[in-house]
Amino acid sequence: MRNSSLALLAASAALAIAASTAQAADLPSRYAPAPAYNAMPVFTWSGFYAGVNAGYGWSTGTSRYYDPAFGVPGRGKGGFVGGAQAGYNYQFGMFVIGAETDLQYAAVGNKGSSYGSTYYAGDSDGYFGTIRGRAGVAFDRALVFGTAGFAYGDIGGNKALDTELGFHRGNSNNWGWTVGGGVEYALTNQFTAKVEGLYVNLDTSDNYTQADRVNIRRDTEFGVVRAGLNYKFN
Repeated sequence: MRNSSLALLAASAALAIAASTAQAADLPSRYAPAPAYNAMPVFTWSGFYAGVNAGYGWSTGTSRYYDPAFGVPGRGKGGFVGGAQAGYNYQFGMFVIGAETDLQYAAVGNKGSSYGSTYYAGDSDGYFGTIRGRAGVAFDRALVFGTAGFAYGDIGGNKALDTELGFHRGNSNNWGWTVGGGVEYALTNQFTAKVEGLYVNLDTSDNYTQADRVNIRRDTEFGVVRAGLNYKFN
C-alpha cells in the first residue's frame, strides 16, 4: 500500500512539472528582441558615370616655319578649358581600373606670328577630346589615379599673311596622345568630385593657300588643369 502511494505521488509530481513547463512556454518572453542590424553599404567605385569639368589650359609648344624674309617662331597662350566626360570604373580590392572619354572646348591656341613689324594673331578657339584608360588605388572614398591614351582635336593654330603665298593656316583635325593623373573623392554614393592634370600632344601640319613652304617644326602641345563633378549611376 505504501509503495502504491509513493508511486502515485511521483506520477502526480511529474504531471505537475510537465504542465507548468508547457504553461511557461506559452507565456511571452521576458527578454527584449535582438536589435535589428542594418549594415551601412560599403562604397565601391565600380559602375558607369558621367559629368562636367572646367579648368585652365596653356600651350607649351612652339611653331616654326621657314620664310625667306621673316620666318619667326609663334607663341602659344593659355585660356579656359571646359567640357564633359563619361566613363566606367571597376574596383577589385583597393585597385580601380577603367576607361574615360571627354570632349572639351579649349582656348589655348593663339599661336600668332610676326612678319617684320606686323603681328598676325592666331586662332584662339578650338576643341580637343581624349579616350583614355585609368588605373588607381582607392582609400575608401578617395581615389588616386593615373591616366593615358589617345587625343584628338583642332586647337587654334598659326595664321600669318605672306604677300606671295597668301594666308598661312595650321588649323585641322589632328590625332596624338595624352598622359596625366589626379585625385577623386566620393562626396556621396552617387556624386564624386575630382581634380586632374593632363598633358596633350597633337601632331599637326602647316599649309599655305598657294605653293609650298618648308615646314621646320609644328607642335601643338598643351597642359590642362581642371576640376570635375561626376554622377555615378550604380
